[in-house]
Order: sequence, then structure tokens, then C-alpha cells
Amino acid sequence: MITQDIVRKLWEEAGNGNLAVWPDETITVVPPDYSGETGGKKPLVILKPIALVNKYDFVEYALKDPGLLSTIEDQVRATGLNITRAP
Repeated sequence: MITQDIVRKLWEEAGNGNLAVWPDETITVVPPDYSGETGGKKPLVILKPIALVNKYDFVEYALKDPGLLSTIEDQVRATGLNITRAP
């Protein structure tokens, strides 16, 4: 997984719901009131776009914010998935 790809997806989906990251590294949009399980499967982590990227006026700012990138990387790594930052 690439951190900046996740930031772009968070930016695009802000207002549409949260992002669920699944064991196969797919990311899907889930409703804000998502119970945490679909078809008996639970996502590894749920990322909340509004909380993570809403404070940025432009996606370019979010893509370069080391604090935001680290926060996302820490959450994803805590699940056991690999994530890297694009150059």
C-alpha cells in the first residue's frame, strides 16, 4: 500500500463515508455508522476522512504533511499490513 494513495482516497471520499481497509489490502467506502462487519468479515482498520483530511484546503497539502502520513502509516502498520511512502 502507498500512503499517498490512501490520502487521495480519503480526500475523494470525504463526506461519502469512512474507508475500510481489508486483509487483502483493498479499500472500500463504508457508511459513517458502519457496524464493523460485512458478510462475517471485519476490516483491519477504518479510516475517517473527515477527521484526517478535512482540515486541509487542498489535497496537495495533505499529501505532504508528515504528521498525517505518519498517522495513517501507524494505523495501517498496526494491522500487520505493509505501507510505504511514495518518493
